[in-house]
Amino acid sequence: MTVQSIRYRRIMYRWFRPAYIILVPLSLIAFLPFIWMILGAFKTGAEIRQIPPTFFPKHFTLDNFRTVLHDPNLPLLLFYRNSAIIAISNVIQVLFTSSLFGYIFAKFRFKGGNILFWFILATMMIPSQLTMIPGYLILARLHLINNLLGLIIPSAIDPFGIFLFRQFAYSIPTDLLDAARVDGAGEFQIYRRIVLPQMGPALATFGLLTFMFNWNAYLWPLIVLTEQKVRTLTIILTWYSTRMGNKYHLTMAAAVLVIMPVLILFMFVQRWIVEGITMTGLKT
Repeated sequence: MTVQSIRYRRIMYRWFRPAYIILVPLSLIAFLPFIWMILGAFKTGAEIRQIPPTFFPKHFTLDNFRTVLHDPNLPLLLFYRNSAIIAISNVIQVLFTSSLFGYIFAKFRFKGGNILFWFILATMMIPSQLTMIPGYLILARLHLINNLLGLIIPSAIDPFGIFLFRQFAYSIPTDLLDAARVDGAGEFQIYRRIVLPQMGPALATFGLLTFMFNWNAYLWPLIVLTEQKVRTLTIILTWYSTRMGNKYHLTMAAAVLVIMPVLILFMFVQRWIVEGITMTGLKT
């Protein structure tokens, strides 16, 4: 068997594994609506409504994006600001609290620690619909309705994030932490200088998930934010779609503009996502 034939077999095995043969077509099916939306944003109104429909635009046009960006009733920069403040603030605070509590539950032994951890996990089983009315009443008492803080303060603790970082913290050698204590480092200093750098993949993974969740949130922001000036992009996108009626090319262009920050963020952190998800399952 020649070297060339061995190399050819390796290439065939790499690209034609049974898992790939199954997953690639399924992935294309899952991405088809997303691709259709992006391509539809570059079509004219007549082309997007024609029968039979076209998959690729006959003539690419940017007029849809110009119309959306210059619509005086749709100040996108204002809604981008609102969504960005909520998403970024929640990412920062949730990464801090989740990584800190996850590290504590993984590396410290204290009375009632396991009971407290399982109690936190049990809150994940409560449907969010059950807590909406009590949550709204609490925010009303605190005068946080129609206030961006009403979507930031209640999201400071994330049970799933604590679980994720607890699993990841198990992979950090305890001897490394003990050596830092012997050298005189304080506990918070150890967390900041040793633990956080080791949690890079988990921070990137959960940071992206948190950003996507808050950026795409719809029902709770719709309840808390009733004034137009403080609403987020997802709420405004629904309003804009209703206002445009059958002008689907404009709705698709607006949807592309809404999801663009998530796609850009994913491009920067995607190399850490698989590693972060893999490392969290090393030890339970």
